[in-house]
Amino acid sequence: QVQLVESGGGLAQAGGSLRLSCAASGRTFSSYGMGWFRRAPGKEREPVAAISRTGGYPYYADSVKGRFTISRDNAKNTVYLQMNSLKPEDTAVYYCAADLEGRSIAAASLYEYWGQGTQVTVSS
Repeated sequence: QVQLVESGGGLAQAGGSLRLSCAASGRTFSSYGMGWFRRAPGKEREPVAAISRTGGYPYYADSVKGRFTISRDNAKNTVYLQMNSLKPEDTAVYYCAADLEGRSIAAASLYEYWGQGTQVTVSS
């Protein structure tokens, strides 16, 4: 069983920054691929970023490329999402997820474990 706990959400102004963290339980975090997803009010869940177990092959949605950066610290069992140049349309609940195959993938259906989410609100 893998438990994921997100933190770092909150209120930011447009143009500002936030850093989300996702702490994972278990001794095999370094073997998981990790992803960040978001669900905005009234919209479908969408992929934001993903990273492989080695930290390579990062994936970014077109809407966040150049603004968001995904990274991981396997010693701390934590994956991060640095969000810069925030826009009101980034407002959503952000979820991290774990892929036990270690991949960097955008398909939500392939992730086995999910966190509870953290709210990000960007004001204009």
